[in-house]
Amino acid sequence: MANILIICTANICRSPVAAALLRDRLRQRGLSDWTVSSAGTWAMVSRGASRYSIEVMQQNGVDITDHRSRMVDERYVRDADLVLTMETGHAEALRAEFHAYAHKVFMLTEMIDHSYDVPDPYGGPFEEYQRMYSSLSEVIDKGLDRIITLARENANGTVKSGTGRTGEAEP
Repeated sequence: MANILIICTANICRSPVAAALLRDRLRQRGLSDWTVSSAGTWAMVSRGASRYSIEVMQQNGVDITDHRSRMVDERYVRDADLVLTMETGHAEALRAEFHAYAHKVFMLTEMIDHSYDVPDPYGGPFEEYQRMYSSLSEVIDKGLDRIITLARENANGTVKSGTGRTGEAEP
């Protein structure tokens, strides 16, 4: 069993959607005992998911109405086997603040060998949330094997602490 943490800014738009999508994909792979949660780098505690995030997920058969935002802290990062962020700034901030766990932190798009930010639809029209959903779905579907591999490696302790990446040599 692995524990994956997904990070965005306010933990009301992107990360709750990504967490629900990833939970669903892992369940389809028979990994329903894995934990997928989310948090924000600038979250107001216990706020629900944004209305359009809820609606886009409902259109796709997933209910996230029970989601409550939370601020990322050391405990969440420490307990996670893999931390996936929506933006470069999120990854950089987490690696700097929680240096001992930097080897667990990746941008979600790195799972498909890219490094781009997933645009934040907050405040935009419903169509931007639909684009966000499509983008997250595509990245999670294409990157699922790598997500599973990295989470398992970290859960089993096969990635050295402080390396920042699987397969990198110690500095």
